[in-house]
Amino acid sequence: MQIEIQNTQHTDSGIIFKLYDDAIAYQKKVGNNHWLGFEPALIAKEIDEHRHYKVIAEGEIVATFCITLSDPLIWKDSGTVAAVYIHRIATSQFFRGHNLLKHIVDWAREYAKANDLSYIRMDTGGGNDRLISYYVSSGFTHTGNTGIDYTPDLPAHYKDGTFALLQMPV
Repeated sequence: MQIEIQNTQHTDSGIIFKLYDDAIAYQKKVGNNHWLGFEPALIAKEIDEHRHYKVIAEGEIVATFCITLSDPLIWKDSGTVAAVYIHRIATSQFFRGHNLLKHIVDWAREYAKANDLSYIRMDTGGGNDRLISYYVSSGFTHTGNTGIDYTPDLPAHYKDGTFALLQMPV
């Protein structure tokens, strides 16, 4: 299967929010950790900053994610560690099981190399053992859990709980 990763455009927003809605429905079905939705202004800002991406297969958007190069509210050492931080991977229910994470990680590895970054980092809900295990089996190391000092700049699902930190060297 041919996979392309491109910057999300504002015209993709309808599909992106559908992917998020489907992901939330799936998260609710398989566990008690789930996203609480996302403000359109947040997604628009990420698109404007060229940090929001779409994964395209067979001519359609099948997944989405965003990145940042600093994540101090979640990763306390992010000011001193050169990393790309991946957030909010959402995959179409029709493309689950097609190992899209591998393509995203490969893309992130190339991005990190091109930008002289040492790690690829992610986080997920601390009690989401199934997803943590999947990320570990995909090459990430679970480095521990953290609480977060929530600010309104973060999506609402960060208000409560602990979060698992995962990283992989580039």
